[in-house]
Amino acid sequence: MKKILFLTGFFGLFTILISPLAAKENAVKPDTYEYDLTLTDISGVKPPYISNDFVVFTAPVNANSIGIAFDFEDFRTIHYYQLRKNYGYEGDVTSSYYFYILEVPKKRSRICYRVVIDGLWTTDPNNQNVIYNNTENYSLSYVDLPPATIEITEKLDNGLVHFVCHTETGKKIRLGGTFTNWDSWIYEMKETEPGKYEIDIPLHPGTYYYAYYNGITAFLDETNPSRGYSTDGRIVSCITIK
Repeated sequence: MKKILFLTGFFGLFTILISPLAAKENAVKPDTYEYDLTLTDISGVKPPYISNDFVVFTAPVNANSIGIAFDFEDFRTIHYYQLRKNYGYEGDVTSSYYFYILEVPKKRSRICYRVVIDGLWTTDPNNQNVIYNNTENYSLSYVDLPPATIEITEKLDNGLVHFVCHTETGKKIRLGGTFTNWDSWIYEMKETEPGKYEIDIPLHPGTYYYAYYNGITAFLDETNPSRGYSTDGRIVSCITIK
């Protein structure tokens, strides 16, 4: 069943939105003002961009269907783009394109995705930002999210401390500090999404100094502005647990 939405513009043009016949899901539109504003402002094919609280993906109409799958869903769900056609006064098509609107995921610094064009999995031709997944041996397109959504190192309500490191993907990042007697081989962080490494550890109340490690190279926790000095005079990150 087709879904049609008419939008009247300043020049008397109207727009028709049609869900592709090949779609395997019904598009669910959040009932928000921000979504409607984002939808109305889409003007054509361009690289993915952030509008209000949404990420907008677009594609030219050179395929029968286009879908998109995200890393935070383990690529298990394909969300299909919708088709938008713009018409003139006399009913002729002035422009058309596919689009998909994603609500910005919470506490993520980056979203990685693949598009499915007529059944073929690939990177987004409209996005030059691409990284290689060494584990699965394929490339991913990505969109970096605003700083406000970046997850940070912080104390959790369950008595654990959540450490987060944002760096290059495919690394073996470790955590060491005064709570390990500066042994960096006790805690290896898990790469939970490309370029984001996390670990939760229990710490009693007190002040601790720490650093992240990649091989023999130590570096600061950029999500935590608090700094201190190690016993050998290095600048390190600092966290106080109350």
